[in-house]
Amino acid sequence: MRLHVIGLGGAGGRIADRLAAAHDADPFLAGVNAFDTDMDALGALDALGEERRYRFGDAAGGDGLEGDLHAGRRLGDAHASELGRAMDDQQPSLAEAFLIVVGLGGAAGAGAAPALAEELSRLYDAPVYAFGFLPVPAETEAPDDDGPTGGPRERESPPTPHRPLAERNAARTLGALSDRCAAVFPFDNAAWLRPGETLAGARDRLDEAAVERIAALFGAGETPDGTETPQQVLDASDVARAVGSDGEIAAIGHATQAVEPPDSGSRFGLGLFGSDEPAEVDTSAAVSAIETVIRKATRGKSTVEVPDGRADRTLLVVGGPPAWLNREAIADGRRWLAEETESDAILSGDAPVRDGDAVSAVVIRSGIDEPERVRELRETIA
Repeated sequence: MRLHVIGLGGAGGRIADRLAAAHDADPFLAGVNAFDTDMDALGALDALGEERRYRFGDAAGGDGLEGDLHAGRRLGDAHASELGRAMDDQQPSLAEAFLIVVGLGGAAGAGAAPALAEELSRLYDAPVYAFGFLPVPAETEAPDDDGPTGGPRERESPPTPHRPLAERNAARTLGALSDRCAAVFPFDNAAWLRPGETLAGARDRLDEAAVERIAALFGAGETPDGTETPQQVLDASDVARAVGSDGEIAAIGHATQAVEPPDSGSRFGLGLFGSDEPAEVDTSAAVSAIETVIRKATRGKSTVEVPDGRADRTLLVVGGPPAWLNREAIADGRRWLAEETESDAILSGDAPVRDGDAVSAVVIRSGIDEPERVRELRETIA
C-alpha cells in the first residue's frame, strides 16, 4: 500500500527519519513528515530535509513541553489544520493509509496526535493508523545513582529519562487514539529491553526493530517495477480488514531466516552444473524455512504482548526469493496459524523478493485480549 508516515514529537520524528533513510526509494513510502515543538529534536534529524520537517506551537517557545499533556492537547487542537497543510507538498491525497508514529508517554507528540488523526480522517478517505511507543516503568521512578539492577550504573548504559507523567500520558493518549484511529499498534519498550539495559542505551536497537516491522507490514504489497508479481497480492484493503476500523489494538510479529539464492550454486539446486536456468530449491529446505519463520513471527516477540496468542483476525505475509515460496508450505502455515490464534479470519499474501537472501514472515493479530502492560497503564488513570 502507499503509506504516508507522520512522526510526531521526539520518538515519532526519529522513526520517520529512519524510515526515510532506509526506504525513501521504496514504492510503499508515499510521504514522510516530522512535526515537533522542539527545534533541537527536529534539527537532529538526518534523512528528512527541511521541507519535510516542521515546528509547530510557538507557545512552546521552541522547546519541549516537559510532560504537560494538556498543553500538548491544546497545541494539537490549535494546529491540526496547520499540520495538515504542512503535508501538502508530499501529496497526501495519493496515500492509501496514514501512520502517525508517536511516543505515547510524551506531551507534544502525544498531545497533538489525536487532533491530527481527526484532521486526516476529515480530509481523506484513507484509514489512519497509530504506532505508539509505550513508556517503561523506570521512566516514572525518581532518578538515583543505581542502575536498573540496583548496582552502580554502568557508564556505557545511559540513564533512563525521568518522566513522572509518562504512564498517565500514555494511558490517556491510547484512549484518545483508539477513538480516532482505525487501529493502534503499540510498541512495548519494556518488553524489548534486555536485562540490565536502560531505555536510553537500547534506543537505537528498539527504533530499528520498530522501523523493520513497519516496513515489513506496509511494504509487503508494493514491489518495484520489474520485480516478481505476488501470487496473492496484499493491498490496503487486506490490511484494513485484518486490523479493523474500531481503534482496536493490533500486534506485529516479524521473523527472517537467511537462505541461499537458488542460482548461487547451492547444494539444494542445479547451480553446481552451470545451468543457465534458475536452479530449483529443495522442497524440504523451503518447507522448513517457511515453517520456521511463521512460527518465530507468531511465537516470538511481537510489538506488544498477545495474551495466549489468540486474535479475532490475523494476517500472514510470507516473503523471500520466489523459488523458496513453497505454496503448500505457506498453506500449511496458514492452517497452523488459524489453530494457534483461534482466529476465524485469516488473510494472507506473499512478497517475492528477486535475488533476496532471506525468507520472512509478518504476522498481524488484531482483536486481541488486552495486554498486561496496557492494562497497567490504564490503571494509572482509573
